[in-house]
Amino acid sequence: QRGRVMAAGGWGWFRALALGVSLLKCLLIPTYYSTDFEVHRNWLAITHNLPLSQWYYEATSEWTLDYPPFFAWFEYVLSHIAKYFDHKMLVIENLNYSSQATIFFQRFSVIFTDILFIYAVRECCRCVNGKRAAKDILEKPAFILAVLLLWNFGLLIVDHIHFQYNGFLFGLMLLSVARLCQKKYLEGALLFAVLLHFKHIYLYVAPAYGVYLLRSYCFTANHADGSVKWRSFSFLHVTLLGLIVCLVSALSLGPFIVLGQLPQVISRLFPFKRGLCHAYWAPNFWALYNAMDKALTVVGLKYDFLDPTKIPKASMTGGLVQEFQHTVLPSVTPLATLICTFISILPSVFCLWFKPQGPRGFLQCLVLCALSSFMFGWHVHEKAILLAILPLSLLSVQRAKDAGIYLILTTTGHFSLFPLLFTAPELPIKMLLMLLFTVYSFSSLNSLFRRERPLLNWLETIYLIQLVPLEIFCEIIFPLSPWKLRFPFVPLLLTSVYCALGITYAWLKLYVAVLTERIPVRQKAE
Repeated sequence: QRGRVMAAGGWGWFRALALGVSLLKCLLIPTYYSTDFEVHRNWLAITHNLPLSQWYYEATSEWTLDYPPFFAWFEYVLSHIAKYFDHKMLVIENLNYSSQATIFFQRFSVIFTDILFIYAVRECCRCVNGKRAAKDILEKPAFILAVLLLWNFGLLIVDHIHFQYNGFLFGLMLLSVARLCQKKYLEGALLFAVLLHFKHIYLYVAPAYGVYLLRSYCFTANHADGSVKWRSFSFLHVTLLGLIVCLVSALSLGPFIVLGQLPQVISRLFPFKRGLCHAYWAPNFWALYNAMDKALTVVGLKYDFLDPTKIPKASMTGGLVQEFQHTVLPSVTPLATLICTFISILPSVFCLWFKPQGPRGFLQCLVLCALSSFMFGWHVHEKAILLAILPLSLLSVQRAKDAGIYLILTTTGHFSLFPLLFTAPELPIKMLLMLLFTVYSFSSLNSLFRRERPLLNWLETIYLIQLVPLEIFCEIIFPLSPWKLRFPFVPLLLTSVYCALGITYAWLKLYVAVLTERIPVRQKAE
């Protein structure tokens, strides 16, 4: 009877949450937008005016098309709607064009395509099983998860202020996760294959998908101890998965292979000439590495261990630039970052194979793949932390240990996004939204697991509280100080390095939890 009631009208709260966040997104339309706004306007113009053969060659703007073909076709479809708003936005030569109609169209296109994200969140909420039945809807794991995903602070500011189309892309990912949790393996594989040809950053988590599908779908049975029955291997299932990957890839890349342009497309998708770090260092291992190099350089100059004339100019005076030359420590190559990323992902993949835990094990591996790639990848953007935060939300409402890691990662990761919004009018907006989301995350998860041990220890709590004085210094004290002109990069440096410590800690803590976890025999057999 209770199940029928939930099915009939129990999801009214979800519709209210979705409508509420959509209205908030509408209120954010007049806010600041970054160069990504011009990037997508330019892609609209390119795909609308030029034949397919010129899409990945056009270079009138510095913001050339560098997403996979499915996203280019997405821009092509949008462009045929955009022409009814303002046809001038579709002129390739109109660089940095931003009429009011253009702003409305671009903003509403992001809000509208978020419908897929909302649907995916609902499907994920259906997969969540709480350990205890809560009488109050506000304490149900499904409700808490819906808020953590729909109202995610990072996704709100990156898509609806800074400007990008991550919402529907994460929608595809979460929908594929939901389908795998529902054991609809082929549908999940299809959705992820399509996602890869929309945005190739999701290659970061491809190992988790590949191993999980091989372990759970291609091998159809396990022994009692959880080890795989090798004779249960299904050639039919492997063939079906292979067909899905090949067909999606053929649809996406086929026309460019026929045109002989595949090397050009790949060179646009993987521009290794951009340097190890983004203009603002993403808070990962390389931020700590760069900071250590700068510290050693300062000490070396002070005590005459280094020759000032032989120090690269950018490393001393440029602050946080794209091309960063290390002075004391060895310079890092793309191959070195690839090797580090591969090594850091391996343990999580082995755990997924040898310690099967079903969908939860898959989600743990997915988060670790995303975090490991964020930690050691080449030219990582700070926004990529969302690739780990969103799937970790699903784990956070199911177990206290994961909830604690989530609180550290999400608070630190979201705080690291603050420098993306550096204009004065957005300061109160980002602080208020961050505060509301963080307070809700802590209160709801602590309430959900109130019968268990505290989610954070005293050291973790002190670390997170120190984000408050750090923000006060970066936003209020430093801009009024005389250091602003001489060392303009100091706030970014402090934010990046401090947040890198928290994200590294969360990554290590999650890895320790996964590697040391013991699985009951019954769960292994399942």
